[in-house]
Order: sequence, then C-alpha cells, then structure tokens
Amino acid sequence: MNSVLMIVLLFISTLFYAQEHDTRLNWETDFEIAKTKSKKSKKPILMLFTGSDWCAPCKMLKKDFFYSDKFIEKSNHFVLLLVDFPRNKELITPAQEAANKVLNSKYGVRSLPTLIAVNYKGNILDKIKSYNSGRDTSYHFEFIDKLLR
Repeated sequence: MNSVLMIVLLFISTLFYAQEHDTRLNWETDFEIAKTKSKKSKKPILMLFTGSDWCAPCKMLKKDFFYSDKFIEKSNHFVLLLVDFPRNKELITPAQEAANKVLNSKYGVRSLPTLIAVNYKGNILDKIKSYNSGRDTSYHFEFIDKLLR
C-alpha cells in the first residue's frame, strides 16, 4: 500500500513540475549562442528579461503566455533567450549573472518582465514591458504576431 501511495505522489509531483517547467520551449541562456542560431536559422531572438524566482508578474507571464499552447506553437519562429535575475544565486552561475547584467545594461531594461526581439546582430526589432494584473496576454500576442509579419 505504501509503495502505491508513493508512486501516485511521485506521478502527481511530476505533473506539477511539468506544468511549471514546460519542456516544449528551448531557452538559450548564452547571447552569443542565440545570435549564432539566429543567423543560421534566419529567426529573430526573443529575449525574456525576468526575475524567475521572485517577480510575480514574470511568473504569471510565464504561466499565462509562454506556457500556452498558442505561444508554444509560435515559438518555433524564434530563438528564445532567457535573461534571468533570480534572487537565489544558485539558479545561475556567476558568469551567467555577469552576462545578464551586460545585456540588461546594453538594452536599458528598467522593469521586469521585458521582452525584446533582436536580429542576429543584436539590433532591436521591438520590445514590450510589464504584464498586467488582469492577466491579459493579448498585447503580448500582438507583439509576437507583429514580429512574424
């Protein structure tokens, strides 16, 4: 009986983990790798500036927008780059933290979450800041659709 209960609990916890960490998205964390992939694939880079472990609007945007089937379908038109600023410094390496600070400074990000689309040279195509408490993703999908035209 205990082993059956343990298996059920393991299965349920796996489902919760899968919902929070959708494996259908392939996030790069290195800007140079993203630029190389962008140039080779002729796809723009979509950068997400986030505070993954503390920023409530960032967490809501990830759940409502990035983990939606609609975005996942459109994501194959982009090279995704995660630029994270977690409070828990164990979530990223010191080198990644330094690289993220450089990107933050270069692109003048002042609030989280911020999405910035760039070409393979790093030139800005468009950007959108914040996420509202009404959890309306329509502006974010308009942003994505505009980039795909």
